[in-house]
Amino acid sequence: MGGVDITASCPKRGTENSSHSSLPVFAAVSLSPSCSCLMAPMAAALILGLWLVAVSRAQQVPRPSLSLHPSQGVSLGDTVTLQCHLPQPAAWVRLYRYQNPTYIEQKDNVQDMAEFSLAGIKQADAVRYQCQYQGLEPAGTSEKSDPMELVVTDHRYPPPGISLSPREYVKMETNITIQCWNQEYRGTIFLHKDGHSAPIQHQEPDGGGTATFTLFGVTSADSGTYRCSYRVGGSYLLSSPFGDNVTLEVIPRPAPPRDNGGPSRNLVAAVSGGCAAAIVIIIVLTVSFLLVAQRRRMQTDERPGGEGV
Repeated sequence: MGGVDITASCPKRGTENSSHSSLPVFAAVSLSPSCSCLMAPMAAALILGLWLVAVSRAQQVPRPSLSLHPSQGVSLGDTVTLQCHLPQPAAWVRLYRYQNPTYIEQKDNVQDMAEFSLAGIKQADAVRYQCQYQGLEPAGTSEKSDPMELVVTDHRYPPPGISLSPREYVKMETNITIQCWNQEYRGTIFLHKDGHSAPIQHQEPDGGGTATFTLFGVTSADSGTYRCSYRVGGSYLLSSPFGDNVTLEVIPRPAPPRDNGGPSRNLVAAVSGGCAAAIVIIIVLTVSFLLVAQRRRMQTDERPGGEGV
């Protein structure tokens, strides 16, 4: 080939300053054991280059995200939609069960979102899911998304009990205790608040099957309705139905006294009052002056000889 002839050379055995024998890179050669000094660096450089290419491609293809609709309250037999959100167009998008290398379903030529529908939910569907895509520009396969849990409610399990202490109406910065219990199945107990798609706390129950949740220094943001559920142990994400609810209402502090403006406001009031008094005085003096002038004119007209000839 034309251009620069790149050669590799090895020292001859038994000599230190002998001339080097040049070997063209593109020629088929057989290196003697004395040339093994070249092999390790070349192999390391090749492995490093391949690793850098793989890392570069992984960095160029951002991960997708996975969402679940509906996000909670899914029961056996329901239909669920999993949406894989893409940061760029994809040649294909695949849905996986967590830690399972075989994909469930594939969508081709996707722009920004792929939807996967799971109808007639069964116990075996109550697992974690991930999605992955093959990017077009830049090209490359993304990493899998963060796992998304599909928690399925099984109404064969009894709902847990719940209590609130102090009850209902409390002042700001009070510590509140919510207890939930499940004496039969002893699964992990979750505390839910209406308006939140995910549980706000979870806890393993004590020996009596009770979990105690504490809300420290509550504010008006903690007002709301709370419920409990528990998850049954095992390989599937099965949950009990919600139990009864309790309502917490945090009484806000009374509003502080209104600031009347302090000395500056008093000064403004004093100046305004002074101006009003001055205007009244000026009006009174003007009217008095006019009345006196009119009276003098009348007296002048009543004098003898005051009438014209």
